Amino acid sequence: MPYRVNEIFYSLQGEGFYTGTPAVFLRFSGCNLKCGFCDTSHEEWREIDLPEILAEVSTYPSRHIVITGGEPSLQLDDRLVEMLHDAGFYIQVETNGTNRLPEGVDWVTCSPKGDTESVLRRIDELKVVYIGQDVEAIASRHNAFHYFLQPCSGENIPETVEYILSHPHWRLSLQTHKLINIQ
Repeated sequence: MPYRVNEIFYSLQGEGFYTGTPAVFLRFSGCNLKCGFCDTSHEEWREIDLPEILAEVSTYPSRHIVITGGEPSLQLDDRLVEMLHDAGFYIQVETNGTNRLPEGVDWVTCSPKGDTESVLRRIDELKVVYIGQDVEAIASRHNAFHYFLQPCSGENIPETVEYILSHPHWRLSLQTHKLINIQ
C-alpha cells in the first residue's frame, strides 16, 4: 500500500524538545483538521511504498526520523514503524493527537488544535501554538512529560515569553529552522 508523502528531507529539528537535532523528516500529506497557520500544502504528494521510503530516508546519516504532516496518524502504521526500527531509526511523531498511533513510536509530540481532545495513551511533549488561548485548560486535558508554548508563526513572541515567565511550567519553543532560514 503506498503512502501519500508530501516530502522527505534532512535538516535540524527546529522545534520543541529535540531542537537542533539532525533528523530526517518524513512529511505525510493530508490532515483531518484545517488550521489557518499550517505550513504544509496538502494538495501535493507523491505515492511511495515502504521499500522506497526506507531507501530514501536511509540516504541520510541521522537515524532520528520525524514523522509529521499534515496529520501523520492518518497514514502511519505498524509496518512502517517496524521497518524504520529494523533500520535503526529513532521515531519521533508530531501529531494533533486526534487519532491513535501505532505501538513502538519512540517519542510523541502532540500539538493539539482548537478544542480537540487527545486520544493518545502517551505524550512525551505537548507543544501548543500560542495565540492567547487558555493553555492551562489545554494542558489539563493532556498528560505530558514536557510542556512547550510556541509563538504562532513567530508573530507573538513577546506575549508568549511573558506568559511563560508567569507560568514557569511551560518552556519556549521557537521555530528555529525559520529563524536561521533552513528547511
